[in-house]
Amino acid sequence: MHNKHRTSGGLSLLQKIILLILPVAAALLALGTGRMGIPLADVCKIIANRAGGAFIVSEQTRIVIETIRIPRILLAILVGSGLSVSGCAFQSLFSNPLATPDTLGVASGACFGAALGILIGFGMIGIQLTSLAFGGCAVLCTWLAGSGRRNGISTIVLAGIMISSLFSGLVSLVKFAADTESQLPAITYWLMGSLNGASYRSLAFGALPIIISIAVLWSVRWRLNILLLSDDEANSSGTNIRILRIITILCATAITASCVSMCGQVGWVGLLVPHICRMRFGNNHLALIPASVSVGAIFMLIVDTIARSISSAEIPVSVLTAIIGAPFFIFLMRRSKGGWL
Repeated sequence: MHNKHRTSGGLSLLQKIILLILPVAAALLALGTGRMGIPLADVCKIIANRAGGAFIVSEQTRIVIETIRIPRILLAILVGSGLSVSGCAFQSLFSNPLATPDTLGVASGACFGAALGILIGFGMIGIQLTSLAFGGCAVLCTWLAGSGRRNGISTIVLAGIMISSLFSGLVSLVKFAADTESQLPAITYWLMGSLNGASYRSLAFGALPIIISIAVLWSVRWRLNILLLSDDEANSSGTNIRILRIITILCATAITASCVSMCGQVGWVGLLVPHICRMRFGNNHLALIPASVSVGAIFMLIVDTIARSISSAEIPVSVLTAIIGAPFFIFLMRRSKGGWL
């Protein structure tokens, strides 16, 4: 990070094993951690039973693990991995270390869609649908406003800021129109971000865009290094840079909109995790994308476990990510002496 063009090679075998094992270990610990503590042995028995085993476990323990914690932990893994990869892709696309998954306004648009769905009275799937639809609409508006023959990436970023501000204003308008007894608290709490509503049904609807988009970015991760080059260097590489940028934007948008549609707006993950990975693995996306998937999942598992365990009233996830993220980001900035990419 001290040198803009500093890169390292792909991951070693040991690094691959560590990045694979740590999220699994964090998930197992999270399954047993909460206001109702569950021994790791019982957690393993329940998982084995779902794979065809016949171990004896209390019914209460089984319900807590299978119905409540497994969907929530799967959602934490998806959201952490997705937002981290999305942030990593946008930072490379815009050559801007402060780029986040909401750079093009997708999160603000998705938040407006979800708030509108709550105002209308939709169920969970309806809220997810409206959130996804308006997230895509926000990015389309940004693209139409900022793209053109004479406009570059910087213009699209500026358009994203304006569209994000527009949809933030629309969210405030929805909150103003909402019923103060029921709808307004629901909208406010949802906007603060929470994994409390995780269920197998919502995962079945929202996980697919995240998984597919991560897989696409994973498959072209070596080409993402080209985004760090100047336009002349990128064009001379033989890669269609325009197509690559469109693929990156579409995948990052789908990831962000789907994450927001399932758990509200969760800040800092897409900004902080890619920087942590860059400090350890350099700018080579062959290592950076897999590391972002793993570290993002671990980060969200830790934050969500704290959020649901630290007090009887669950703390919104975005509150904790801000409290943890801001000081840590300052630490990274001082450590790197201002050299980010």
